[in-house]
Amino acid sequence: MGGVPGGGSRLRAARPVLLVVDADPERLERCETELDRGFGADFRVRGEVTAAAALDCLQRAHEWEQRVAVVLVDHALPDDERAEILAASRTLHPDARRALLIEWGAWAERTTASAILTAMSVGDINYYVLKPWIAHDELFHRTVAEFVQEWSRFEVANLREVVVIAASTSVRGQAVRSLLARNGIPSAFRESGSALANDVLEFIREPDPGDGVLVWMPAVGGAVLHDPTDAEIAEAWGVPTTLAPDADRSFDLLVVGAGPGGLAAAVYGSSEGLRTLVVERESIGGQAGTSSLIRNYLGFSRGIRGSELAQRGYQQAWVFGAHFVLMRTVERLEKRGDQFVAEIGAVGEVTARAVVLASGVSYRRLDVPSLEKLVGAGVYYGASVSEAHGLQDRDACVVGGGNSAGQAVLHLARYCRRVLLVIRGEDLAASMSQYLIDAIVAADNVIVRASSEVTGGGGDGRLEYVVLRDRRTGDEETVPSDGLFVMIGAVPGTDWLPAEVGRDAHGFVLTGSDAAADPQWHEDRPPQPYETTVPGLFAVGDVRCASVKRVASAVGEGSVVVSQIHTHLKVRSDA
Repeated sequence: MGGVPGGGSRLRAARPVLLVVDADPERLERCETELDRGFGADFRVRGEVTAAAALDCLQRAHEWEQRVAVVLVDHALPDDERAEILAASRTLHPDARRALLIEWGAWAERTTASAILTAMSVGDINYYVLKPWIAHDELFHRTVAEFVQEWSRFEVANLREVVVIAASTSVRGQAVRSLLARNGIPSAFRESGSALANDVLEFIREPDPGDGVLVWMPAVGGAVLHDPTDAEIAEAWGVPTTLAPDADRSFDLLVVGAGPGGLAAAVYGSSEGLRTLVVERESIGGQAGTSSLIRNYLGFSRGIRGSELAQRGYQQAWVFGAHFVLMRTVERLEKRGDQFVAEIGAVGEVTARAVVLASGVSYRRLDVPSLEKLVGAGVYYGASVSEAHGLQDRDACVVGGGNSAGQAVLHLARYCRRVLLVIRGEDLAASMSQYLIDAIVAADNVIVRASSEVTGGGGDGRLEYVVLRDRRTGDEETVPSDGLFVMIGAVPGTDWLPAEVGRDAHGFVLTGSDAAADPQWHEDRPPQPYETTVPGLFAVGDVRCASVKRVASAVGEGSVVVSQIHTHLKVRSDA
């Protein structure tokens, strides 16, 4: 690691493995040569021609605590042999990226595409890789490099841009890890007292934090933070949490919320010349940022983590000149003439000619007192994927029947001994995408409990069990569980808005034709499609009444609303 703390002595001594399996010796050698050429300095390339040899390699690496980064398996291997290799790599090395090797032109065979889709759906592979057909095949190198980069973000022994050291049971430690994950900040957690943690502490000459939390940021000057607040972490990372005292506080567009809809509005608004400010109270990406994998977003055929997608949007908006204030809340919004005045906590007042509400939603609570006491100590609201490592070979429970719940189940299934999915309905068909249902059905360590609900749970300082009630019979059962992830619907949190902003019975903001039908719309024109009952105030994404709860639709609304803002500003300037 070149003078910086890594893992234990064996992990430091052994290069991570790139395993390729192909029954054709000539093609295997070509793959090995290309892998050696591109990655041989930092990785150990192993090529095997039989399934038995590949399985032995995976088993030995597991026993010797050697890391396996990528496993490439020839699609032409017999189905049972291929499945056995992929299953072993998933079990023994859950962080390894797995892919099918296919020949150029194989895409013409429908059976190949079907096999790839099926393998991806059940979690056997991450994607496919085209075999190199010439020396220096850069497409092959690029694809494998992307797999290596993905693996490096999750391998705990790798030095990350941010390192968190705390006790495994630390509630604040978990909150910090979740904050970093939701904001797409690359980080590694090292349990207090472990060899990995002691390695870091010795290097930075700091004592063990004990019951506290230590955050080290080697990538940004080596900052060391002791029991930091969320705002202190953001500021140390270089993310703005306020405006400069002498900054111009007049904006063309104020965006409330940095989820997919808000980020899209910021990108399109700032790129089209609007001076834009985005205020986000928690994390970039909103609810989508918690998704372990978004597979149905256009252009990302392998899928993309919600936090990574959000980070790309943030960086894109920032390059176009958008201003951001994170970890802050818009506490008050009022319209004065043609201007909106917003009061931002710990920042003060700003003005804007138009406002986009993209504040998203918050998850509903179970309202089970015994579980509320364990929030952050085994009980989590939302897809808190940063906990998956800590639940390896343990039991987890997910409550909810939507896509976020399905994605969380499949991510947890990579690590957990058993994952229980609890739904109130009779089946998943009414609320979950079919590709997720297929993957859940195929996962042998996932159990679906229909017509059930969680009514209790507990443990000694941390969740150890949950109580399930059968809604048909009333019977209750106590089930061991080390993690409970709750995704049972959401509320918009719009109580802070002024009374003249029309909302439905659940608090979602009325727009377009719904706003036109509300008595509070007084203009002599119909509102624009995403305009609320207050002219110049728009709403996009999950906070909007009757919105489609999908990342792609939120991005579409955030981009389209900018043209409506231009129309509003032009009408006002012409008046």
